[in-house]
Amino acid sequence: MSGSETQVPKRGPAAGFEETVKDFWRSRPVRPVAGRKFAGVAAGIGYRYGIDPTVVRVALVAATVFGGFGVFVYLLGWLFLPQEGDPVSAFESLIGRGRASSSPAFAVLLLILLFPGLTWTLSGGWMTDGTGLIGFALMAVALYLLHRNRGQFNRPTMPAPAYPTAAFSMASASAASTSTATEGGWDPLAADPSAWDLPNASPSGGLPPQTPPPPPAPPAPRGRKSKIGAATFGIAVLVAGVGTVLGLDGEAWFTPQHVVGLTLGVVGIGLVAGSFVRGGRGLIGLAVPLAIVGMALTTVPFENFSVKGGVGDLKATPVQASEVLPEYHRSAGNIDVDLTKLPAGASVSTKVSLGAGNSTVLVPAGAEVKVSCETGAGDIDCLGQSRSGVGEEVVDFTSPGTTGQKITVKVENGVGNVEVRRG
Repeated sequence: MSGSETQVPKRGPAAGFEETVKDFWRSRPVRPVAGRKFAGVAAGIGYRYGIDPTVVRVALVAATVFGGFGVFVYLLGWLFLPQEGDPVSAFESLIGRGRASSSPAFAVLLLILLFPGLTWTLSGGWMTDGTGLIGFALMAVALYLLHRNRGQFNRPTMPAPAYPTAAFSMASASAASTSTATEGGWDPLAADPSAWDLPNASPSGGLPPQTPPPPPAPPAPRGRKSKIGAATFGIAVLVAGVGTVLGLDGEAWFTPQHVVGLTLGVVGIGLVAGSFVRGGRGLIGLAVPLAIVGMALTTVPFENFSVKGGVGDLKATPVQASEVLPEYHRSAGNIDVDLTKLPAGASVSTKVSLGAGNSTVLVPAGAEVKVSCETGAGDIDCLGQSRSGVGEEVVDFTSPGTTGQKITVKVENGVGNVEVRRG
């Protein structure tokens, strides 16, 4: 078996979170000197797990553009991943765990740069739409799963510990006995058989009496159960409660997205801390649903789901400009608005807001239409412009007309299809 594919013991899918995190730290990627573009973080991760480093670079750039945390992650890797040829990382060298090629002053500089990197993360995507911290957690989960599934490949060779040389070994004893046998020529122990004195030998020359086996050792006392899981859960509940109260009290920043992001951040810190003290494994069951809820809150416009919007289908066919409502709203159902019966020269503006369902708007064939279509999850067909997928999909443009009619239509769907077409 080659050194690049050293096999490590595999663990079951329900166990080994702490072991996986510790093994990642022991065999963490090494930043190569050759083949890197900048500091070698992406190249080290790619080579360690057998993937194209370009994929890692693209992921970091995307994380920087859409979440703001890519630079922060890269600085963390620069600080905590050792360079090829160094036994320790720059941070470990700074705290006296060994010597690295980078100077302590450079390690301090990296530590200082972490703070503006973190500030950019918090003032970027996370502060505006709540996706930064969730994306950071998802990247950490992806790295954990990558190590769990491919951690046995390309494991870096760790330096051997400098243990003191033993004064006696089996090899030296074997060498001594061989030398003695050579000199005596007949006895490997170099002793006269008549001088052997075997203890507990029976007078008749039989085997000595059997000694009863010693009683089994008592089981080792169980260590104290870590309380980090309960403490993290309590802090997370406190953070979620305080954030919810502040949001209900009118603090604009404490939206559901931000409250979930804060709570998930607390749980993530608890998971990392628990991995080093063998505790907090149950927090995984809290982190996964929180991440799912956070992603849903940041991709689906839940403000369209309101009780006062009502449930059921809504159909409207106004024939005069005064009959066009400023907004057609439903929490769930289908909305169909037909504006083709409006008289020539009419100018109207309306909005269609729907939580879950399909929205359809018909506009006159010759009207000038300024249209904006948006959906959190579904298909958009907006006067020939099409979009499809999950996330904020928007179509916004103006289509010219010939009849003098001017119509402005804005359609917002939480979940469902949006269609605007000429009648």
